[in-house]
Amino acid sequence: SSETFWTTTGMFPQEFIIGFPKCVKISKVAIHCYLVRTLRIERSISKDPVGFEQCIEKDLQHTEGQLQMEEFPLPDFQATYLRFIIKSAFDHFVSVHRVMAEGT
Repeated sequence: SSETFWTTTGMFPQEFIIGFPKCVKISKVAIHCYLVRTLRIERSISKDPVGFEQCIEKDLQHTEGQLQMEEFPLPDFQATYLRFIIKSAFDHFVSVHRVMAEGT
């Protein structure tokens, strides 16, 4: 829903995990967030959310008063779980408004 979002509690790192019903092929992940400085995305192909491996870590550009919209192409990528770790921010609190994963 575009009217909801997830917000941090003010200390970093912060993380959230998105799980899929089974291991899926993902070609691209996109995130809409606000005030995130450094973001890491990890994946797990396990049945449970364990054994994560780092896929992407990126410093995002500050966009004053606007959502940050980042896309990450992931060729030949499989995952059962995606863990998003917000390592640092441009302020005490950040928000995540949308996460999209494209694939099969």
